[in-house]
Amino acid sequence: MQFLMSHYDRILQQVNQLELPQIIIWAAPVMFLLVMIEFIYSIKRNKNLYNKYDLAASVGIGLTNVLINSIIKGIIFVLVYTAYEFAPFKLPSSWWTIIPCLIAIDFARYWAHRVAHENRFFWATHVPHHSSEYYNLSVSFRLSWIQFVKFIFFVPVAAMGFDPFIFFIAHQIEVLYQFWIHTEVIRKLPRPIEYIFVTPSHHRVHHARNPKYIDKNYGSTLIIWDRMFNTFQPEEEQPDYGITKPVNSYNPVTLVFHELVDILKDMGKTKGLKNKIKILLGRP
Repeated sequence: MQFLMSHYDRILQQVNQLELPQIIIWAAPVMFLLVMIEFIYSIKRNKNLYNKYDLAASVGIGLTNVLINSIIKGIIFVLVYTAYEFAPFKLPSSWWTIIPCLIAIDFARYWAHRVAHENRFFWATHVPHHSSEYYNLSVSFRLSWIQFVKFIFFVPVAAMGFDPFIFFIAHQIEVLYQFWIHTEVIRKLPRPIEYIFVTPSHHRVHHARNPKYIDKNYGSTLIIWDRMFNTFQPEEEQPDYGITKPVNSYNPVTLVFHELVDILKDMGKTKGLKNKIKILLGRP
């Protein structure tokens, strides 16, 4: 235990010496401004893209998530630095290593996202993001307060030898990319872009509960993984947004924890450890 605490303190000292650009924090004012512009556009054009209560829920969940991330960031840093220290080789801290790091993180995000739809426990850490029956830029803020458990999928990327500075820059770019694809205002883009990158059209499909759209388009920045692993679905008919079992609440606490509560209830009504584990780790 003393060794672990010593290791944790040493890593935190290294982190404190590392000046990481806070890309997402810098981008936050622009993101909120774009939400306001889209909100006003929706009213002016009678697009019905927003519901004020739904918007308040998304913002409330997002701000709380930022607070939680600021509290646990020390643990995340320790995981990344420890994985980097045990890497068999170290890649240089250079601008060109950001590109392979982005690709590696994006690949990990694809599988983390896919598992979050195919495993009920991880679905409980992701379902708030899908709970809105609207699709607008503010939905990108609607991230679960317990989604940090999925970070275990990214530790192997750090173990590939990417400098922690490069890793965190690439990770922030990946997260920031998610903002602009949550909109109905941008329709389909030119074919080369639609073929390689995740676009609003692709992600609208992912947020839909139309039977043909469910569990499709897991890609984060690159849509090529969905094409490779047979989870791609182009946007055809208009998406119907939300989850198949609506929450019918704008309470952030309910939106974040309702599935976890349902899991515990189902496990409580089920006999046998094996059956309880099936409920916890089976498909949603």
